[in-house]
Amino acid sequence: MNRAGEAKDGELRALQAALAAEHAAVYGYGVVGGRIGKERRTEARTAYDAHRARRDALVRAVKDAGGAPVAAAAGYALPFPVPDAAAAVRLAAELEDRVAGVYADLVRASTGERRRGAAGAMREAAVRSVRWSGESVAFPGLAERGGTASGTPAPTA
Repeated sequence: MNRAGEAKDGELRALQAALAAEHAAVYGYGVVGGRIGKERRTEARTAYDAHRARRDALVRAVKDAGGAPVAAAAGYALPFPVPDAAAAVRLAAELEDRVAGVYADLVRASTGERRRGAAGAMREAAVRSVRWSGESVAFPGLAERGGTASGTPAPTA
């Protein structure tokens, strides 16, 4: 495979990963919405709607790139139990952190308008994460934790 083919393949993989993350975020916000306090319910609904819209746009982008969009799973394992509103807020922040990381991978794998869109999605997820958690990182989605944004170990030279 030539360089252009490898780049296109890498971009399609990153699009699929972003789509899978959006499927998981939509599911996760369903849990958040069921547990979140009344005072933050509108915020949760807005985030849920944003992830649904991103998911739908990614389905089209994967098809446009010649792929078959990855399907949503019937259910997703949550990173921790969510018995109350405080846990729902933590889950929302975690969902946004994960989505930001996957979009960082898409930024690296894409160019042009797709890169700009991925950067915008990463920024939106990072802002929502800060709103939920009250904490921020200098470069959301990058390898702050010693691995790449997608959670795989960083390559060594």
